[in-house]
Amino acid sequence: MNIDYEKKYHQVETENWWFVSRRKYLLDLLKNAPKDSKILDIGCSSGIFLKDLEKLGHKTEHLFGVDISEKAIENCKKNGIQNAFVMDGQNITIPEKFDIIVASDCLEHLQDDRIAIKNWKNLLKTDGKMYVFVPAFQSLWSYHDVVNMHFRRYTKQELKDKLTAEKLEVLKSSYWNFSLFLPVYIYRKATVFFNKNQPQEGQIVENKLANFFLFRLILIENKLLKYINFPFGISTFCIVKKTD
Repeated sequence: MNIDYEKKYHQVETENWWFVSRRKYLLDLLKNAPKDSKILDIGCSSGIFLKDLEKLGHKTEHLFGVDISEKAIENCKKNGIQNAFVMDGQNITIPEKFDIIVASDCLEHLQDDRIAIKNWKNLLKTDGKMYVFVPAFQSLWSYHDVVNMHFRRYTKQELKDKLTAEKLEVLKSSYWNFSLFLPVYIYRKATVFFNKNQPQEGQIVENKLANFFLFRLILIENKLLKYINFPFGISTFCIVKKTD
């Protein structure tokens, strides 16, 4: 991730609508997980999600995080997450087996996603679950992906295929952030058309009213995802289980 953008990222990740609504959806998915589950957050940033799990009653000593950024892991330690390590998400070497692995917007940063998925599967216990979120649709590619140092974006089927290639059983697969797909698509295409030689910085909404509205909008989507799968969205995700 671009250093200046990472600094901004750490400033807003606690309250920005995107990060908060994603974390709330994941927390809802994990609300019934046993409180002694060993959980690994890949691309853990400052450890805010792990702290949320701790508040829900999960044992701190069973919460682990990895991130390629030294600053992110420094923040984790300051936030009380001691099992936090600077590691490449493509080659995690923690000598543990996990009941749950969460990789939220991480796989797209890794040059060889197949090697990464194989590595992650090896870190899972049998019957363990993995929750993988990635940016969706190459047609949404923009300078936002450049400053975030993405290698690719995915369709739902592409993500499923890469996970099932490692014999992981799909429990749920959908798109996420459905409502904003069309306006974001139009905006990104327009900026490319009108500013061909002036790449735009990654967009982080800081207006409090807009932040509140977007957060409430995605909360509604999160609730709908309990019953349906969206046909498209800005992100896609897959929940899988290790059966062997």
